[in-house]
Amino acid sequence: MAATGGTSSGDVPIIQAENLTSNVRSILYSRTFLSIIAGVVAGIWGFTGLTGFIFYFLIMMVASLGLLAKSKFSVHTYFDSWSRILVEGVFGGLMSFVLFWTFAYDIVHIF
Repeated sequence: MAATGGTSSGDVPIIQAENLTSNVRSILYSRTFLSIIAGVVAGIWGFTGLTGFIFYFLIMMVASLGLLAKSKFSVHTYFDSWSRILVEGVFGGLMSFVLFWTFAYDIVHIF
């Protein structure tokens, strides 16, 4: 991750748009990848109904904790708000999760 900027003389944070965009893009890529992997794992393990969705949100919470650890828990150095790490891309990855979850479940348990 690239730092988005430092502080100016008036303690107003400076955010570089290129670095912020790169950091958000890396979050989206990692969440999409984790959604696909989690969907395959949930399908292979045979999760159905609410259990699969709980599994997905647990994986996304672990991903958020990993991103926080990667940024050394100083979120405002790399992002403009906490919501970038906590919820950015969670619901977008849900569709990929459901697609691969049902695909893997059908292959392993139905066919």
